[in-house]
Amino acid sequence: MKQRLLWKLLLLNIVPVIAIIILVVWLSIDQLAAGYFMELMDKYEVSPDDIHQMFLTAVHRYLLWATIAALGLAFIISYFLMRRILQPLSQMLVITRDVAKGNFSARVEVTSKDEVGQLGIAFNRMADSLAKVEQLRKTMVADVAHELRTPLTNLRGYLEALNDKVLPPSPETFEMLQQEILRLVSLVENLQQLAKADAARAFLKREKLSLGEVVEQMLTLYQPHFQEKQITVEKTISPDAEFVMADRGKLLQAVRNLVENAWKYTPQDGRVAIASQPYKDTVKVVISNSGPGILENDLPFIFERFFRADRSRSRDAGGAGIGLSIVKELIEAHGGNVGAESRDGDTRIWFTLPA
Repeated sequence: MKQRLLWKLLLLNIVPVIAIIILVVWLSIDQLAAGYFMELMDKYEVSPDDIHQMFLTAVHRYLLWATIAALGLAFIISYFLMRRILQPLSQMLVITRDVAKGNFSARVEVTSKDEVGQLGIAFNRMADSLAKVEQLRKTMVADVAHELRTPLTNLRGYLEALNDKVLPPSPETFEMLQQEILRLVSLVENLQQLAKADAARAFLKREKLSLGEVVEQMLTLYQPHFQEKQITVEKTISPDAEFVMADRGKLLQAVRNLVENAWKYTPQDGRVAIASQPYKDTVKVVISNSGPGILENDLPFIFERFFRADRSRSRDAGGAGIGLSIVKELIEAHGGNVGAESRDGDTRIWFTLPA
């Protein structure tokens, strides 16, 4: 492909240009030389025919040789220049074949800042994105397999023990089996929520919503849990940051996940605060809670799927690590952003939404 494109560019750019230049020079000499010789011969009373023809023959001969030399030199110079310019395109062809085979490690060597160089930079960014997506896919498959393995192994062990009459069919045993089944159902439901969150951009029904009402609805839902742990809850909704344009169901789901996380990770007699404030052209909502906090090295990853900051927690206590991923997908579907801060025993999860 590169060689064919290279020769096409050479033929299209060099041959017509040189041919036009030579043709213009040829015709100009023929016309100008004829007039010049006629005036010169009349002045000196010399017959112009033979000398004029000799002059034109010599000039034409030299023009032909100059044309051949110019074409050869132009081909040589243009060949190496265009070959250098087209090198990133040739690399892209090879790398594209590697990407099609599943190899995302190769990158285009960018040597210029022109349009071809910008194309190379864009191609490398695309390859980086594909590599990241592929890595996330592999990680997600491995995590889902890990999440399913534990309850399925437990179920298999209990059923084999019941079948072999090693374990008596008591209510306690059936309760344990039910708990493992509920864990599987919960994981499947979380995965379905995540899939819906991924597709949220195409199904948003925006309307003007009151953040105070949304937050109050979730706090009322989780009030028994907060009371059980004697957690103090504070709500501060700024009048300048009261309303947002959002999909009610998806915003409720995002706030619910954050409130649930705050309840789970706040210790006994702790504190949870929810506040809103204007932020540039958006509304910023901050949900903070007291507790051990999140390690600085873990903060950039808490919105990744299946990531848990506290790895010592069981899946029953700490969840599957999907809740914040769902929040991120839902908020970004609205054109907002999410973030987290943790210092001095205080963890702050925030998101922004268009006002």
